[in-house]
Amino acid sequence: MDTASVPSTKHQPADSHPYFVTLDIASPSSLFGSSCGGIDLRWVRSVAAGGIFSLFLLAAYLIAFPSTTIFHHPHRSSATQRLSPASRPRFAYLVSGSAGEADRLRRCLLALYHPRNHYILHLDAEASDSERTELAAFVATHPVLAAVGNVRVLEKANHHGGITMVTTTLHAAASFLRGPRADWDWFINLSASDYPLVTQDDLMDVFSHLPRDLNFIDHTSDMAYVLSSARTMVDPGIYMNETEKPQLPTTIFTGSAWTVLSRPFVDYLIRGWKNLPRSLLVSSPEAYFHTMACNTEEFRNTTVNHDMHYISWGGSPARQPELINSSHWDGMLGSDAPFACKFGQDNPVLDRIDAELLSRQPGMLAPGSWSIGDTGGDGSFWIVRDATPLRPGPGAARLHRLVTSLLSEDNFRPKQCKIVNHSA
Repeated sequence: MDTASVPSTKHQPADSHPYFVTLDIASPSSLFGSSCGGIDLRWVRSVAAGGIFSLFLLAAYLIAFPSTTIFHHPHRSSATQRLSPASRPRFAYLVSGSAGEADRLRRCLLALYHPRNHYILHLDAEASDSERTELAAFVATHPVLAAVGNVRVLEKANHHGGITMVTTTLHAAASFLRGPRADWDWFINLSASDYPLVTQDDLMDVFSHLPRDLNFIDHTSDMAYVLSSARTMVDPGIYMNETEKPQLPTTIFTGSAWTVLSRPFVDYLIRGWKNLPRSLLVSSPEAYFHTMACNTEEFRNTTVNHDMHYISWGGSPARQPELINSSHWDGMLGSDAPFACKFGQDNPVLDRIDAELLSRQPGMLAPGSWSIGDTGGDGSFWIVRDATPLRPGPGAARLHRLVTSLLSEDNFRPKQCKIVNHSA
């Protein structure tokens, strides 16, 4: 490709591995268009060849993993719709961290990045203003992130833990519902200790076949726990007096803090047309979204009982997640989950994920169908204008297998909003 007509930008990533990024972007919106004006024909041929290869992979993938078992489940929500494989979803990500985790947020962002998605980064009040400023400066000066304009850093931090974890998530979700970048389908909340195990092409490919009202929420409820503790889980600080306390639902559902929420459900949480989301602000992120979904008629039949994470739980009574190490590798991949946690700082497993699962070089954005990666053998890549075609890989096959199991007759309906009475 003739680079004389295309401006090139040198960028120094965080870990001091220099690379070049060549942008062909007249404006941030040009990434999402289909215009090919001014593009060298050799580039067009390269992209076309990549598209044909992607179609070949997709055909082989669908033959190997038939989709009929996961795409035909009735839902009562009015948001249910049939989708063609060409209907590519977009994801809205909230990635949160605390003091000393700005570098981990940055690495997670680079591994998650795709021009079609939207991202909000949040450092809580435990982090310093300088960490927040440096993170914002990284986003503002990165040639790709700045050109596309789909990453934001929250300027003001919420306090650490408790009710503010719920309100931070709701605040970010509300921000995603406004403005020109409100064209997304699922909202995903992650922490700096999380990391993807699949590419965004893999994730988009599998989710393009799913009804857009599905909510992936790990939700179970122990009846004895609910009856004794339900009222203590509602934050008393949000009510002025006794008469303002809401009528609690029958059951408070609990589970994982990590969720993949549909846009219709997020819209309900923010707008609260039946006032339940505003009157029941549960103080735990392990309960709020679960309780909302399972106590709302419109959404209780859209829940999938899984948090889309691989987590290795320790043997202690507190059931804290273990730090992932090399001994977890086989179990992590065998889970077929698209995300994993909990990773410590500079974990060598992250390097292996980058190399073997994401094809991501140090300090680089994870390549995908939207880029032609490593064209010169030095980690450089070209951004293409059309970010819609996908190039799914082995991660899509793993995720397809997980979703097939979750939406099977044995797992989908029987495990929706299930109450388990351990005292019986």
